[in-house]
Amino acid sequence: MCNQAVGLIAAELERRGITTVCIVLLREVAEKVRPPRALFVPYRHGYPLGLPHDAAAQREVIEAALRVVEGDGDPPILTTFS
Repeated sequence: MCNQAVGLIAAELERRGITTVCIVLLREVAEKVRPPRALFVPYRHGYPLGLPHDAAAQREVIEAALRVVEGDGDPPILTTFS
C-alpha cells in the first residue's frame, strides 16, 4: 500500500482505540503524514522486512516494530531501524 494511505489509516485506527505501528520505506513521507507510530527501514521498495528468505533479519524488523509499540512517548513517534 501507499505510505501515505497507510499512515492515514493508522491514524484512524488509533482514534478508534487500536494501537498501530507502520513500517515505512520513505522517511520523508512519514515525516509529512505523521502516522501515530512508525519504524523507518532503509530497504528498497517492495522489501519492508529486508531480503527474501532472510528470516532472522525479517524477525529483527518485526521485533523492532513491536518495541516501537511498547516504547514510551506520545504519538507521533518515528524511529529508525538500526
